[in-house]
Amino acid sequence: MAPFEKSMEMMPFKQRKCLATRKDEVLSIRSKFPNKLPVIVERYIRERTLPLLDKTKFLVPFELTLGQFLCLLRNKIALEPSQTLFLLVAERSMSCMSSSMGDIYSRFRDADGFLYITYASQEVFGAGPCS
Repeated sequence: MAPFEKSMEMMPFKQRKCLATRKDEVLSIRSKFPNKLPVIVERYIRERTLPLLDKTKFLVPFELTLGQFLCLLRNKIALEPSQTLFLLVAERSMSCMSSSMGDIYSRFRDADGFLYITYASQEVFGAGPCS
């Protein structure tokens, strides 16, 4: 991958596309898939342990819980047993895992129509990096 492409991939989604483009994209997605929610999932900027996901846009059903979505993301990222995966909704809150994505979307969606979720890890049980 060219250095420019890699740096674009590292930029947050909001910086890669202007507000008008993102709004148009949401309108297009919602018209094609009225029963799905447009979600952007990005790695926390200071995260060094977890890899980048192969895609940032997800279409999720209204009734899917945040806990089920977390399981979906855990399957996409190979985690060590000592690592946990945290999800921050709208870069500021950790929502209840039993909340439906529809509820979370209605409370925390951005002005552009996307729901932004940030993922991060943390070493647990006193486990540090293996040597």
